[in-house]
Amino acid sequence: MTHVHLRGRDGQLAVLRASVEAVLHGASASVLIEGAPGTGKTELLSWSGNLARGRGVRVLWVRADEFDRYAPLAALDAAVHGAGSRGPVPETDDQRLWLLDGIANTLQTQARRAPVAVLVDDAQWADPATLFALRTLPDRLSDAPILWVVAARPGSGRGEVARLVDALHDADAKVITLAPLTAAALRQIAADALGAPPTAALLHLLHGSAGNPFLATELLRSLRDADAITVQDGMATPVSRQIPAGFRRSVEARLDRLPGDAVRLLQVGSVLGREFDLVTVARILGKPVGALLSAVDSARTAELLTPVGRRFAFRHDLIRQAVHDDLSLPVRSALHQEAVGILRDAGAHQAEVVWHMMLAGGSLDDRSLGTLRSAVRELARTAPAAAADLAREAAALLPSSDSRRVELLTEAAELLGWTRRVHEAIELVEATIADGLEPAQEAALRLVGGEVHQAAGDDAAAMRHLQRALDMPGLPDDLYVRLLKAKATGHIYRGEIEAAEATDTGLVEAAHRSDDPAIVVSALVFRSQTAFYRGHLSQALGLAEDATRRTASMSTSTDGLRLRPPRIPALWLSIVLTSGDRLEDAEQVLREGRRHAEERGPGWSLPYWHACRSVVLLERGALDDAAAEAEACLSVAGELEIIRALPLAHAVLACIETARGDLARARAHVRAAPADAPGATSYATWTALARARLFEAEGRTAEAAGALAAVPQGDRTAWLLSVPPGQWPFIARTALQGGDRTTAEAVAAVVRSLTDSGPGIVHAVRHHIDGLLHDEGADLLTAVNAYREGPRQAVFAAACEDLGAHLIAHGQGDSAVAPLEEAARLLSAVGAAHDHERIRHRLRDVGVRAFPVARRTADTTGWDALTDSELKVVHLVADGLTNRAVADRLYLSVHTVNTHLKHVFTKLGINTRVELTRLVMEHDGSDRP
Repeated sequence: MTHVHLRGRDGQLAVLRASVEAVLHGASASVLIEGAPGTGKTELLSWSGNLARGRGVRVLWVRADEFDRYAPLAALDAAVHGAGSRGPVPETDDQRLWLLDGIANTLQTQARRAPVAVLVDDAQWADPATLFALRTLPDRLSDAPILWVVAARPGSGRGEVARLVDALHDADAKVITLAPLTAAALRQIAADALGAPPTAALLHLLHGSAGNPFLATELLRSLRDADAITVQDGMATPVSRQIPAGFRRSVEARLDRLPGDAVRLLQVGSVLGREFDLVTVARILGKPVGALLSAVDSARTAELLTPVGRRFAFRHDLIRQAVHDDLSLPVRSALHQEAVGILRDAGAHQAEVVWHMMLAGGSLDDRSLGTLRSAVRELARTAPAAAADLAREAAALLPSSDSRRVELLTEAAELLGWTRRVHEAIELVEATIADGLEPAQEAALRLVGGEVHQAAGDDAAAMRHLQRALDMPGLPDDLYVRLLKAKATGHIYRGEIEAAEATDTGLVEAAHRSDDPAIVVSALVFRSQTAFYRGHLSQALGLAEDATRRTASMSTSTDGLRLRPPRIPALWLSIVLTSGDRLEDAEQVLREGRRHAEERGPGWSLPYWHACRSVVLLERGALDDAAAEAEACLSVAGELEIIRALPLAHAVLACIETARGDLARARAHVRAAPADAPGATSYATWTALARARLFEAEGRTAEAAGALAAVPQGDRTAWLLSVPPGQWPFIARTALQGGDRTTAEAVAAVVRSLTDSGPGIVHAVRHHIDGLLHDEGADLLTAVNAYREGPRQAVFAAACEDLGAHLIAHGQGDSAVAPLEEAARLLSAVGAAHDHERIRHRLRDVGVRAFPVARRTADTTGWDALTDSELKVVHLVADGLTNRAVADRLYLSVHTVNTHLKHVFTKLGINTRVELTRLVMEHDGSDRP
């Protein structure tokens, strides 16, 4: 029959043609094609691919299959990298970002040579990691000439597919919805297929296809094969009105005309999937391959099968589905079960074997259970939520009395706890506990529940789970130590340092006897944390360095330790270093830790590396770079759906936007990090600090003081040390301005207690706070001189302003000019427009009226608005480097580079790297390629 033309799809073809043209001009484009089976999604993709290829676009096809849901990134990775060209995969429990970055870098490199089109068919079957990549990459690579065309059936029932569709809608992708064809289009299809226009009688039969082009074509094919069409007076008309119009009956009729061996071939093939190999079919049928050759010829002659490489495929999935659905459920289940053994013995991909297992249902033998557990572990590296679902499905196939069922459910809860589905994890824990378990099983499950509650920010519920578990008899030593460790960490999160120390009833000693390196390292971090929050900063530093060294010497990756931030030793070490005089060392630790996390895992820790670096840069007063890191934290946390790091990033951004003078943005970030947000317990002082800075900027001094006082302070030393020293003078000053002298004196007392063995910054801060508390100019001057020698420019500017304000208040306006001008210069250099404007008012009060206005990088546009960091990125991009190459050259994260580029495009009013390169050439007057 004549190939079906894309009749009635002129508008859709125009959308696709325009999208191809867009990438030819250097832009990116995304198209979502939605439609029921048989409506022409694959036809549109093929048409797009042919058009793009003819215009010099590199076309990458991603064809998802049903068992791909258990084969992470297989189809997408193969399309992008080809066979065997990706390189070794790191041995880590979280490969998502490593794989994603590799695909992104390869696509960006290819797009640098020529535009790229990524065509994805049957996305409703794609594995979760591929769906994650498709949800993420179009936005990440929005500056590259890449066309994304994703075809999917609506209403698949899979949450990951729905979120991909939502993401494409949110990204303003062009949406093509394939509605039923009109009568005019059906008339054209009939004329194309039969070589003559249809009569009204034939059109009446075609209406039974409900406007589905594939069903209409199959009906025409069945009429033609049955010699039920005649051409009279140049018009095609049916011989009888009794020809069945239903597609299912059409396929059945064609099967009825086939020999029995061909029917059995198709039936077994339909169970194996859209594509299958003859060897597997032959083994299931108990025949040699040669005995199937006539059956293959018959199926091909009937145009039901077509060769695809070394395999055969049903010409359309609707044909396969019709054959499959005609089999009774017991037959289908038995065939899937038989396929499990044959495919496993033949060394088939684990994903295909698991797919048949789940469709077969029934009970699991030990070998099948082992295969499923292996699949769960493999899937967890790229799609923890999908791995959790598989673990739950496997558990449902085991009897309630089987202890391995509880182990699977515990694993599922733990995996869900690493995703956005933490509340589902909590529900699973509660439901499983209600079944009545052995003490060790219940304790292990409550440990997971406690850690998940901690991740969700509900430390009180976490402590209830952990204490109930610790009260159970006969627990294994390692499990008991892990429970103690988690409980101690919970106390630290809550600022209950004394309670955390009391938890150490042999915890540390037992940890050092453990064979589990995670327990040893985590115990060292615990000791460091308790020492730190007690104010023993030198001891805390030594323990943190020891833990970090031990981790670096281990052969396994940190992710293998399954430590949650901030218990990753290097992350905790950076926090301790930031509270001392070693900001440069803190940055180095964070750079190395972030690179390790990107290259080897754990990928889920990346938001925390960015958040901690934003804190270090904020301490330095580098507002632009701090904002870029905090935004990178939000970006990667959004990709990975990690929630606990968000309050810290939003708090840092709120502080930055307040300093810049963009109070509307600051308010938005404050709203995004409420006190009851997940993870807020750990960052309560930070979120209070952000609110206080905003209130102070709005002139609401009493509310600013109240925001700080409202934080449950518990141990005041721990409360203050939860933010770095550069923030302490603001807390004391805000409390004094709001009439809360008690809090200011408490801050001063804590700082005094730290000065005996504390770093130099603590001594400078002590003088600063004492100067504010006792209105002592000498202390303020000492603080100014001490800060001048260090890297903390923000608190240095604050001390200069405080000294100037003190001198004005004591009638020494002339002497106040120098420190105020120094503060103004510092603030102008970093773009702290709001703080700078406040100092300009002070200078005007003492007669200094001409002073430069601070630049406002967040609001300005054009080349002069670019920051130093953005300019470095710009020139490397213009030289042709990918974002990954730029990141490596500048020792940054690729997410930070992405953030800088987004800012650059916004400031310059452009959308593509081509436009950026042109602007660089114009600005520099160079001959860049």
